[in-house]
Amino acid sequence: MSRTDLLAAYDAQLRTDAETPSATSVVRLGPLRLVTFAGGRGFITYRDLEGQDADGIRRLVADALAHYEGEPDIRRVEWKTRGHDHAPGLHEALLDHGFVPDEPESIMLGEARLLAVDVTPPEGVTLRQVSEEGDVRAMSAMADEVFGDPVSDDMADALLRRLSMRDGMELWVAESQGQIVSAGRLEPVAGSDFAGIWGGATRPQWRGRGIYRALTAARARSALALGKTLINSDSTDYSRPILERSGLVKVSTTTPYEWQR
Repeated sequence: MSRTDLLAAYDAQLRTDAETPSATSVVRLGPLRLVTFAGGRGFITYRDLEGQDADGIRRLVADALAHYEGEPDIRRVEWKTRGHDHAPGLHEALLDHGFVPDEPESIMLGEARLLAVDVTPPEGVTLRQVSEEGDVRAMSAMADEVFGDPVSDDMADALLRRLSMRDGMELWVAESQGQIVSAGRLEPVAGSDFAGIWGGATRPQWRGRGIYRALTAARARSALALGKTLINSDSTDYSRPILERSGLVKVSTTTPYEWQR
């Protein structure tokens, strides 16, 4: 598939309610979907901004923020931008309303079969799918440590809620001598050709040894078994080169802007 075909499939199939399967509520505001997740988190996304000019976009930002400011349980809100959108003045409007940009990531897309290759992990490292609470909490704590965040129960609680919904999400880990050294999840998207590869984290001392690539291959094989032919991932500069070597294509960028109460 060409880059153009992949990007068109991404916009058509993924920028819908399928993007937020664990939402507790979704409110429409013009082209925007104002999503609420458990744990006091808001999330703003959309397929496109319907040709709005800078003044219209500024009004959308103000109205969206007012919606969440009126919800006292919401502590933080993420506005998810995409680099290929027509969005005049969006960056400035977000900054003026207290949103802070995080690091941009690459939107990587490609065919699952390109990732589903045989990759042998290093000696002593085993891969498995996990669902028990203890494993999920250990996986989440490892990811917090790798990303430099305080270890908290928030992500583990969210993952356990997702598992209880039985919506197809899979959690995968790589272990050595009982310690989780790398992890990631697979998100099959209902009603689409896609499965997402998310949350990839590897302890620094274990990087560069093929573990992340082996976990990616295992998840791609699982995606194919579920009938998903395409893979999507928002990738950091650590994981992007690995996915590129496997045949995925960078089709755009995404930058999260975050507001905190």
